[in-house]
Amino acid sequence: MSSSRSVLSPADRPGTLDQLATVDYDVLVIGGGVTGAGTALDAATRGLRVGLVEMRDWASGTSSRSGKLIHGGLRYLEQLNFGLVREALKERALMLQKLCPHLTRPIQFIYPIQHRVWERPYMGAGLVLYDTIGGAGAVPRHRHLSRTGMNRLAPDLDTSHLAGAITFYDVQMDDARHTVELVRTAAEAGADVASGVIVLDLIKDDDAVIGVIAADLESGETFTIRARRVINATGAWTDGLQDRAGGSPSFRVTASKGVHILIPRDRIDSQISMFVRAEDSVLFVRTWGRHWLIGTTDTAWHGDLDHPAATSDDIQYLLRNLNRVLRKPLTVDDIDGVFVGLRPLVSGRPGATSKLSREHAIETTVPGFTTIVGGKYTTYRVMAEDVLDEALQGIKTPHGPCVTDNVPLIGARGLDGQRAEIARRGAKLGLTLGAVEHLLGRYGVLTDELLAAIETDPSLGVEIPGSGGYLRAEAAYAVSHEGALHIDDVMTRRTHIAILTPDRGVECVADVADIITPLLGWTEERRQEEIQHYRARVQAERAAERVPTDEQAISARAAVRDPRLVVAAQLTGQGGVSA
Repeated sequence: MSSSRSVLSPADRPGTLDQLATVDYDVLVIGGGVTGAGTALDAATRGLRVGLVEMRDWASGTSSRSGKLIHGGLRYLEQLNFGLVREALKERALMLQKLCPHLTRPIQFIYPIQHRVWERPYMGAGLVLYDTIGGAGAVPRHRHLSRTGMNRLAPDLDTSHLAGAITFYDVQMDDARHTVELVRTAAEAGADVASGVIVLDLIKDDDAVIGVIAADLESGETFTIRARRVINATGAWTDGLQDRAGGSPSFRVTASKGVHILIPRDRIDSQISMFVRAEDSVLFVRTWGRHWLIGTTDTAWHGDLDHPAATSDDIQYLLRNLNRVLRKPLTVDDIDGVFVGLRPLVSGRPGATSKLSREHAIETTVPGFTTIVGGKYTTYRVMAEDVLDEALQGIKTPHGPCVTDNVPLIGARGLDGQRAEIARRGAKLGLTLGAVEHLLGRYGVLTDELLAAIETDPSLGVEIPGSGGYLRAEAAYAVSHEGALHIDDVMTRRTHIAILTPDRGVECVADVADIITPLLGWTEERRQEEIQHYRARVQAERAAERVPTDEQAISARAAVRDPRLVVAAQLTGQGGVSA
């Protein structure tokens, strides 16, 4: 069971906001993505007093829209970036074996070989390094396949022009759930954390940043947060906050758009995920529950950072490159879900965004204010350690070194010893083994808390109709324990109903609203507003996906904005900071 500090409930939120307004923090982290959450956990476990704020929802930006892989990066290996690959593979092993094994699992990929003479030994040599240079033994090693072996594993793969294949393993993870649990783990370690909090401005003493002016986007109330060190971990939104701090930053952030699509598993007959060469990059075609998750694109984005949009051209690019390797072509009618994320790339070199660095950059441009940007989801923990080592230089507060390589997330603690008992408890409540495994793969030992809720109210053990298998208890838990404040938070990040159902949750959103309305104290009018907003958001996203250009898609998607951003615009005239 989690401690009371890690429970992010609506009832506890006002007390947290009071703490933020009154405590003098050692470190204030701005940005509730994986980098910000990881930094807050690192600082709290060093013995520092820490605050963490996010304008929208936890992981509402890039950190819920990644490729959902924890990997070293074969492309970086081809670029001879052995240091980055080694570091990432070490972190992959840590996450799989110690930090969050309930949220991660190895998946096997097939790499098709077209050129027998040079490609097989070339890729084979690279995968030997991939198996050995970092985190060795965390996943099975690669192996070579004949065309016959390939046909057996992936019957729908067109092998007529192939010489064989190589299989290798990487690790899959639920990014949004990982980030939310990382936030809760930081809270348990002592951090004060609050979403729905916008940073309006920085407070300075001469040139030094000593805090921020903030506002609660649920109430509109403004307050100040004092801190000896402020860390800007806002990802693609970095430049806006950096500009307010002043100084002369040596880097800027370029946003690159990545689009993924989700297709039901029965559309492709394969036991194995696929690594596919695309026209100008690579595609990962990987299993994701009952779906194939396919992506990604990599194109420069110059539009709204808060609501990036997929176009019909983006979707056709993915289908076109996928269909090059399949026996039976797929169409847009096969797609259930689409999601879009923005990668924050450190700019400074000319060329396409795919050439820009994904290694992280850190800089203290004015005293008390440190920015971190770039990097990979996989190496979030290393990034957190590095930015704190930089930011804490000269601070007088006693503190220890980084220890997060030995701090499992709250859902991972004691999981092996409790798994069987949790399964027995679930069966006693009438849950199927599949339902219990579903919960264990999303909550780990915290599954006990959902089972306790079902014991109190058996109706919570029933699936939400049209949700793709989610239980009513999961929607309730999203609010009672995980800080969800809006229907969108539940549908998109605490669950993945928004991308895993053919109607993107339009059918079941009213049922979800019925579950969370009493927990959030909503009126019937507010309940209807949230439902209508969600349905309108889905409609706007679909409209964007039917037009070919970014400009047209931006216009279509802009019809519906996150309700927190509407309040932010009223307060600032433009918006704020997310991550």
